[in-house]
Amino acid sequence: MFGTSGVRGPIGETVTAGLALDIARAVAVDADRIVVGRDARDSGRALVDAVAAGAVECGVDVIDLGVAATPSVARAIATRDADAGVVVTASHNPPEDNGIKLWTPSGQAFDTAEQDEIERRIAADEVPFAAWDDHGSRSAWDGATAAHREALVDAGRRWAGTTDAAGGISGDDAPLDGLAVAVDVGNGTGGVTADALYDLGAAVTTLNAQPDGRFPARPSEPTAETCRGLVAHVAGTDADLGIAHDGDADRMMAVTGDGAFVSGDELLAVFGAEAAGEGELVAAPVDTSLAVDDALAERGADVVRTRVGDVYVAERTREEGVVFGGEPSGAWIFPGETRCPDGPLAAVVLATLAADRPLADRVADVPDHPIRRETVETDEKDAAMAAIANRVRASHDDVSETDGVRVGLDDGWFLLRASGTQPLIRLTAEARDPERAGEILTAVREIVDDAVGEQ
Repeated sequence: MFGTSGVRGPIGETVTAGLALDIARAVAVDADRIVVGRDARDSGRALVDAVAAGAVECGVDVIDLGVAATPSVARAIATRDADAGVVVTASHNPPEDNGIKLWTPSGQAFDTAEQDEIERRIAADEVPFAAWDDHGSRSAWDGATAAHREALVDAGRRWAGTTDAAGGISGDDAPLDGLAVAVDVGNGTGGVTADALYDLGAAVTTLNAQPDGRFPARPSEPTAETCRGLVAHVAGTDADLGIAHDGDADRMMAVTGDGAFVSGDELLAVFGAEAAGEGELVAAPVDTSLAVDDALAERGADVVRTRVGDVYVAERTREEGVVFGGEPSGAWIFPGETRCPDGPLAAVVLATLAADRPLADRVADVPDHPIRRETVETDEKDAAMAAIANRVRASHDDVSETDGVRVGLDDGWFLLRASGTQPLIRLTAEARDPERAGEILTAVREIVDDAVGEQ
């Protein structure tokens, strides 16, 4: 039921009001109060009502936050003294999809064990119905976005303070004065970013700021391809920085002042190098570039790798010494603030860094290593991956099966991983030398072709 980031799929097929009702009832086993919010998709109205109905009939009080960014809802769990949060969103998926994400009071998504327990309760039909006279209440609170905005401003001042020449908090109410930022909200719920940056003194221009779950301006996922409008805007104006969000604003990507889209690996290296010091760790998925390792090594820090998915990155940030977590897809986790991927928080942090030193200069410091990627089609992914794992273990020593099969080499690495949504095996190879990266990919392609051919 749960994927790498909640439940997600086409409305009326994978995701229905019945599913929302079942999930709410399962969450209600351990809850007395929950908060619920949704992104701008119109289909979310019915799903929120179903979540509320399922919780209320099990004696749980429901606080409806309305349309709000996912991190705004996740942060509101603790401030509203709730036991869990439910966000109705399909994040960066197309408009015909919707989904459900579950959150804990720490701001972290339900981890693997908690998700498994929700599935078990649903399968066992364990419904903790309340007595006829003990149903929960449903109320509304419109303060989630304002509270998130205030927290972002506080965080921005703290981060700006860390770059103060005296080494302390400057106390400047407008630390971003003089910085021009363009924010592409992508017709989603990330408008809180623009408000917080404005409060911090930046000159802010917005693009596609009207929430619209049809995402008419561009596809919801912020990529180099979908953010061409933001790139052109930044390149053609005096903006120092461009920010882009997905539909529920848990993701954030960026554009330098000279109009270059910054890759997720580069952003991860920039954030990680700023957040981690000597002996500290950054959590990142198995497909993260060596460029991040190299950038952190200059600070005396290191990378710990996780399965692909912000849920798994967040889980790792609970471990001692892990001070930051991120995914090249645009999910950034600052565990000292919240364990929810918080796109607006990442935007504010990045703006404070750009105000101190241009983002283009910071990106230029990140090593440039070539990554090669291919896919192989197969309807027998599981069998093929089992055969691939056997072959790789027989011929390599540094093998990790955290998520797929990843092999560390003296001069690079490769990852062979089954797609979670398509009939594909994904091949990734990286080396510090372009020619060597190609050689690695050719060699592992032979392993995959042989394994797939046997199925």
